[in-house]
Amino acid sequence: MSITKGFRIAAIAGICFGMLLPLGGGNRFAAQDEGVRLHVHVVLVQLSVAVTDRKGNYVTGLRPEDFAITEDKIPQKMATFEEGNFNTRTPDTMDSPRAGKVADNSLDKAPSLAAGASGVRISPLAGANIFILFDTSNYMYRGFVFAQDAIADFVRSMDDASKIAFYSYSRDLSRATLLTADRYRVVNGVRSSVAGDDAALYNSLLLTVKDAAPLTGRKAIVVFSNGPDDASSIPPEDVAELAQSTGTIIYIVSTHQAQDDPVSTAAFERMSKVTGGKAYFAGNWSKEKQAFESIRRDLGHLYSISYYPQANPNRGWRTIGVKLVGKDLQRYHIRTRDGYSLQQETQVNSEAYLEANTNLESK
Repeated sequence: MSITKGFRIAAIAGICFGMLLPLGGGNRFAAQDEGVRLHVHVVLVQLSVAVTDRKGNYVTGLRPEDFAITEDKIPQKMATFEEGNFNTRTPDTMDSPRAGKVADNSLDKAPSLAAGASGVRISPLAGANIFILFDTSNYMYRGFVFAQDAIADFVRSMDDASKIAFYSYSRDLSRATLLTADRYRVVNGVRSSVAGDDAALYNSLLLTVKDAAPLTGRKAIVVFSNGPDDASSIPPEDVAELAQSTGTIIYIVSTHQAQDDPVSTAAFERMSKVTGGKAYFAGNWSKEKQAFESIRRDLGHLYSISYYPQANPNRGWRTIGVKLVGKDLQRYHIRTRDGYSLQQETQVNSEAYLEANTNLESK
């Protein structure tokens, strides 16, 4: 793996993550940002898992026992299991209708389980927390309005349960709209954005990952980039490692064709892949809209799985393995993050996140 395993991010960005480990560790650290102090507890590992067939169609209706999870080859016991935007099951409810149905990539046609069937406890799945990061650098002058249209349509298309934040960046990050279920506020933030100067994508993306880190459940960053990074001090490897370790998915929509900027293309593909997301290269407004629609479908079909790590002496990088059990399921493809750094895996309560960002917004 090309992702660095160091802890350079804290020194570079002024971000210091700490933990209280239930696995025997007793050290306590703190994260401080703009005068806000956050105590971080590592108690749970969360995975967002996409399952597709050879044609790229999503496989729905899988059960908890259809998945086998390992960490450093140590079998893990599932704590929670959720599917898409439709239903959620606890790991002690293993009896359900047979799984493994292939969806036609339409959210409206995904199957759901009958409430209470075979003792399965079902409740509506909490929506995803989605951060949109929009390139407003001088690279955006030509296609600015078209990009705003594509992002606004994406915001309106998301399910009601999800919360969305809208950030923009040029040389600096602007938190225009914090996480909210109010689509009007988010679209207003999109429409109010203006073009700036140089592009510091990786700096801004790292700060966005940090904002997403405290949140539980499905969390994703959707980046719209119109050019290479020409102003960051942070390398993309550090962004990717922190996103992996905090369970944050990165999707990137780039307006440049892959062959136009091979350096950025490689970085975009690497960051998205290791976090369980995707990179799209959309050369016109029509393909931009298609890319956002693909991201919407992907977010709606993710399985959310969590587990408490078994005893493991490894205090560095831990490798996660997720497989499907049974010959009839092994033909399907799994996409998720493949590990995390124990020093950076974080769980901070949402109240601390909201308090921190309220202070930032008021400044």
